[in-house]
Amino acid sequence: MKATLILANGAVFTGRSIGSTADRVCEMVFNTSMTGYQEILTDPSYAGQGIVMSYPLIGNYGVNSEDNESDRPWAEALIVRHISPRGSNFRCETDLDSYLKQFDITGIEGVDTRALTRILRNQGTMNGMITCAEHFNIEDCMARIRAYRVEGTVERVTRSAPEVFAPAVDCGKPLRVALMDYGVKRSMIGCLTNRGCEVTVLPAHTSAGEVLAGGFDGVMLSNGPGDPADNVEIIAELKKLYESEIPIFGVCLGHQLLALATGAQTRRMRFGHRGANHPVKDLRTGRSQITSQNHGYVVCADSVDPAVAGISHVNVNEGSVEGLQYKRPKCFTVQFHPEAAPGPKDTKYLFNRFIENMKGGDL
Repeated sequence: MKATLILANGAVFTGRSIGSTADRVCEMVFNTSMTGYQEILTDPSYAGQGIVMSYPLIGNYGVNSEDNESDRPWAEALIVRHISPRGSNFRCETDLDSYLKQFDITGIEGVDTRALTRILRNQGTMNGMITCAEHFNIEDCMARIRAYRVEGTVERVTRSAPEVFAPAVDCGKPLRVALMDYGVKRSMIGCLTNRGCEVTVLPAHTSAGEVLAGGFDGVMLSNGPGDPADNVEIIAELKKLYESEIPIFGVCLGHQLLALATGAQTRRMRFGHRGANHPVKDLRTGRSQITSQNHGYVVCADSVDPAVAGISHVNVNEGSVEGLQYKRPKCFTVQFHPEAAPGPKDTKYLFNRFIENMKGGDL
């Protein structure tokens, strides 16, 4: 079946329908990863977005239940150059097209994703629409595209009740971690339980008072979708958590939210960082690592009060803020994803730093 992708700038791409045939309006973003499409689709940080995969062949190893980062895919749409009709892997349980149909994810293949990526890179992230209609009114489509907003996404993806995950290894008495769920990935929980932590995943709007009364050894702030500045109530509670003595480790949206809670500002990037090959320099060691990233907003470097925090990591490509080390003891955050799913494992050491902080150190 024919499918059409329409962008907010008026560009039109024609291809073949994959997945659901429902019309879908969303924010179009591109991801440069060569693998990991299943983890990307099930990452709650993509809520409200359509994903353009810049690598031309997607779906070649199929889909399996073990690699999901959440119970369902959160992406609104998937745009690829070519989708493999079968999965060639011993872990494959179904093909990608069937998976998209199962979860009502609209997709299109046969699109020149290199040209599409160049548009989104040069002109910036923009809204778009995929339709399988043979005949459509372009003006009506453009009106729907212009009206779309990515809003209320944290409320959509967060848990409705606390959930406890037991340690995966025996390290004696476990450290108890409160993990704030702004759109958390399963691999992030696993990075803690695999280090002997008991993890209690809490809904995004859990108050600071509830967290501090829970007897936890540390607090982790998860990744998540949307504009961080929209989360006014969460930011207010994080300010109270920051004023306590509890160790804090923030990732991606959690990094941005704590920065806002301590007086810094964030801004929207032209096209963001999405992929598994972003170089980041650790200013404390002078070493650079390759990281997995997924964000469209960034902390403004000139808004960070040096009396509150220092910039600990920067993006090698364009110098944007990738990490903050706070002056307040046992508190640090990073913009990238150290859990690395998908992506390289260069920065998983940050979980060890968090655990040492909970044990009484200050790394």
